[in-house]
Amino acid sequence: MVYKQFLSALSFLTIIPVGRTAKNISLENISKNMFLFPIIGFIIGVLAVLVGIVVFSFFDHYISAFLVTIFLIILTGSHHTDALGDFADGIMAKGNREKKHQVMHDPRIGSAGAVAVSSYLIGMTLAISSIYSNMGLERLLITLIAAEIIAKYSMILQAFIGKSAWEGYSSQFTVDMNSKRKMTVATIITLALVSTVCWSNPLSGIQIFVVGIIGSLILLFIANKNFGGISGDVMGATNELVRVVSLISLS
Repeated sequence: MVYKQFLSALSFLTIIPVGRTAKNISLENISKNMFLFPIIGFIIGVLAVLVGIVVFSFFDHYISAFLVTIFLIILTGSHHTDALGDFADGIMAKGNREKKHQVMHDPRIGSAGAVAVSSYLIGMTLAISSIYSNMGLERLLITLIAAEIIAKYSMILQAFIGKSAWEGYSSQFTVDMNSKRKMTVATIITLALVSTVCWSNPLSGIQIFVVGIIGSLILLFIANKNFGGISGDVMGATNELVRVVSLISLS
């Protein structure tokens, strides 16, 4: 049962095929097991590390950093990056919450979204290349995994604390994550994974964890002010922004 729950979460957050399990995936099943997201973050981080080891062996560190960033976007199906663009468009849209809602659900990306996504790509590339240049490949690889774990935890934290801005993608997550037991399990998993990954440099792990929580809460505040709560786009944008801010904090 746990194995199937894990595969469901893996299929939801990545483009990794999971065979027949994917046919039985439902949003309700995934939302009930959202506390497993940090484990998926660990796997994504490990895969990014494998790519990083290869590309940094052949290319300039700027090109390598860009390729690692593109790999993360492709591996996650670009859903969170698209959510970042919608989130930025919604914040910059003038009008009431209903107007902002309409703008966020417009399939076309606006100027604010384009700037946000472009800035994200630049920020990720510069942060990864800076960590590599100043701290070396080993520290970069550790940081990539830890940042990915925290990025997934940040979405769980928002679902636990926040409320849904409107009926839709996020509603099921805020309902099913309204559980202190699940939040505790998610926190224990996150701390255990980050501690293991950052065992040689625990201060980096602590810094990433704290930065991730602060970033998640700030974005929750912005979402509450603009939309009256969170949405799927807010959580997706939080995943991307917490990741890049965590990396920047160590660059």
